[in-house]
Amino acid sequence: MSVGPDRVCAAVARTRHKMMLAELKAAAERGSKFIEVRIDFLAKAVDFKRLASAKLEGCSWLATIRRPADGGRWPATEQERQMVLRQAVVSGVIDWIDLETDIADTIRRFGSVKRVVSYHNMTETPPDLDDIYERMLKQDADVVKIAVLPRTPADLARIIAIQKRATKPTICFGMGEFGFPTRFTALKFGAPWVYATFNKERQLAPGMPAVADFRTTYPVKKINPETRFFAVVGDPVSHSLSPVLHNHTLLRNNVNAFYVPIRVPEGQLKAMAAALESVPFDGYSITIPHKEEAATTGDADSVVAQVGAANTLVRKPEGGFRAFNTDHPAALECLHTQLVERSAETNTPMKELAQSNVLVLGAGGVSRAVAFALHRAGAKVTIASRTAERAQKLADEIGCQFCEWAARHAVDPCDVVVNGTPIGMHPNVDESPLHVSFLKPELLVFDTVYTPEQTLLIRDARARGCSAVTGVELFVRQAAKQFELFTGLVPNVAELRELLRKATSPLTKAMDEEAGKSGLTEDEPTGDDRADD
Repeated sequence: MSVGPDRVCAAVARTRHKMMLAELKAAAERGSKFIEVRIDFLAKAVDFKRLASAKLEGCSWLATIRRPADGGRWPATEQERQMVLRQAVVSGVIDWIDLETDIADTIRRFGSVKRVVSYHNMTETPPDLDDIYERMLKQDADVVKIAVLPRTPADLARIIAIQKRATKPTICFGMGEFGFPTRFTALKFGAPWVYATFNKERQLAPGMPAVADFRTTYPVKKINPETRFFAVVGDPVSHSLSPVLHNHTLLRNNVNAFYVPIRVPEGQLKAMAAALESVPFDGYSITIPHKEEAATTGDADSVVAQVGAANTLVRKPEGGFRAFNTDHPAALECLHTQLVERSAETNTPMKELAQSNVLVLGAGGVSRAVAFALHRAGAKVTIASRTAERAQKLADEIGCQFCEWAARHAVDPCDVVVNGTPIGMHPNVDESPLHVSFLKPELLVFDTVYTPEQTLLIRDARARGCSAVTGVELFVRQAAKQFELFTGLVPNVAELRELLRKATSPLTKAMDEEAGKSGLTEDEPTGDDRADD
């Protein structure tokens, strides 16, 4: 069913011809073989002869002139738009043309120009989507494209079902963060390409990835019908570095699998897992706020049964899921390793966890796992949470101490403090769950937040002479255990740590951002001030 020249269609959209030309050339020079030219963004009448000067050999162009109702920027009348569409078809510079389903029958096929017949719905996944698709199949299309906005797990199931039963080359996906995984599952079920913006700073449609993302995070060219799918599930989830870590590790271990983020609103984990059953997804990494629901989504192992929270779901051969908690053993490893290192550095006997007084901040999934693990190891644990009822409930379940959030600084003695709250997580990087005066040199501080690695709490702790364990250490250790559960392979933890640190370093972020740009710095006028050169 493959029809396109490349698995990625790089979209270029600029308001000025000069900038459009420069970005088209830059996209081709950086390896894009298939480019969507968003003519609807141009502020003045398109000059096809001028655009032709930017076309490089071996690169195909898809012309799109989208109406505002369909997510485009076309400013003039519909009659004028259709006239420009016809001009594009006969221009000799365009290889593909995008025609909305309601006007596709009025613009005839010409020469060798191929046709994408499309339907866009920026507000919903309409109840009659199946009927719309059946009508589109009867039109003169080389590729049928459907882009809708899903709002429920059932919407995702319908989108995937259309892609799976396609009898003509079809690209059917959901827009927005909620629909993001369907952009990739579509490739598994025969979609010829995925759309991406070439310039990372310009999101042309809700949830559209950038070309640079395919170099750093999503190796889409390897997706085929046999590709297995895994995901990280949370809300929010766009900040997660799990896709970077797992996709690179899958590649290094030659595993035919793909890993994506899925934003799932609280309380919808089971419904989402059911909706994606048709793919299927073979495993999930679970993060905020679903860890407690995940514990009841599958058969619980002994740790999950005790903790009441799971961060990993693995599909069973007979169907359904098995729930695991890799935070539990990973947290103990992190703390034990740091205690050994501190003992070596100070040339003093190592203090065992069983002899330690530990303050755990938070009562969510990761805090539950860490608190149960520490209590089981013999530590004296105190729970403090901004939600006192949850903290009291968790303390009662564990059989440990509880204190009010306002009294957390009065916990004494305290040998170890664990931050299991999202305080300090991007974008709130200037927040800390503890006042700096609480941080004594003999304290071991463990922050489970990993974006950024150097949280304000970690920086303050090190400045005060405390030993510190960052969220990166917990993240890579629990991810390594997840990877083993997903694939049966044991990854190299040091490699995972290096991958994550590269992904979170300011230099890498700057390089990734630059990879998504055209290399152009000239600002574009906007609104009524837009002008051509």
